[in-house]
Amino acid sequence: MTVHQPIRPAEKRPLTVRLATPRGFCAGVDRAIQIVERALEKFGAPVYVRHEIVHNRHVVDRLKSMGAVFVKELDDCPDDRPVVFSAHGVPKSVPATARAREMLFLDATCPLVSKVHVEAERHHAAGRHIILIGHAGHPEVVGTMGQLPADAISLVETVEDAEAFQRPGEAPLAYATQTTLSVDDTAEILATLKRRFPELPDPHKEDICYATTNRQEAVKRLGAVSELVLVIGSKNSSNSARLVEVALRAGARDARLVDDAGHVDWSWLDGVSTLGITAGASAPERLIEDLVQAVCDRFDAQVVEDDGERETVTFKLPRVLTA
Repeated sequence: MTVHQPIRPAEKRPLTVRLATPRGFCAGVDRAIQIVERALEKFGAPVYVRHEIVHNRHVVDRLKSMGAVFVKELDDCPDDRPVVFSAHGVPKSVPATARAREMLFLDATCPLVSKVHVEAERHHAAGRHIILIGHAGHPEVVGTMGQLPADAISLVETVEDAEAFQRPGEAPLAYATQTTLSVDDTAEILATLKRRFPELPDPHKEDICYATTNRQEAVKRLGAVSELVLVIGSKNSSNSARLVEVALRAGARDARLVDDAGHVDWSWLDGVSTLGITAGASAPERLIEDLVQAVCDRFDAQVVEDDGERETVTFKLPRVLTA
């Protein structure tokens, strides 16, 4: 008689998983989401939101399920329902139109983006021409450029753009930056501009927000020790896309941007002994938890939390929502 041995499940391969700290939501994103949630509680559904409140599909879908209606422009909103402006900021013409229509609007612009707007207006008032470093078409860039007359601000995206930029007229120059850029790439662009226009102030990082800077520093540590880094975030999230670039530059063999665990191709982990995991500033922590669980289901995973910057920043909500 043949004796059949019981079939044993294949042993899980060992894998070290390093979680970046900090990761996920920043204070500006948390505030923007709370504004939509509180507006729904106070005014009932529907509440309209001009553009995606933050660039994350999961966040947008959850708010839709609660009664938020996402639109491209104010023309798509009725006059008698609240409208929220996204965390990325809006051109001055948008709140002006809302006031003219006597709409109830709530501005969820991140205070650190608003700081850039104020800085650009200050330079303009002093007679300076502003060079804005950022990505064309990104809502934050559209909003910042929309604070000023079109001829008062020029967009520079790359070192090549910085080399080609020509001063318009005789006006002195100043600069501002999008808050979600690569710190290292921006430093290169600023160095090029400073070489060509020595009167520019010394490069600084104030416009690139603390959350972007902290997450890039954290992913540099992951990239230096991980063969693969997975970044949770949506494709239209600038800060998330920059994390992939930073991880590769730091030494990771591979880095991927994924919406969630369901978008991971597990063949990416072939030959990987250390996996780094992080999330962009608009990605909920539950997506990280789901990804870690999916990894643990497939591997004998040792999960290590990196020791990084602990963030304590918070921003106040609009008074109309807290009164």
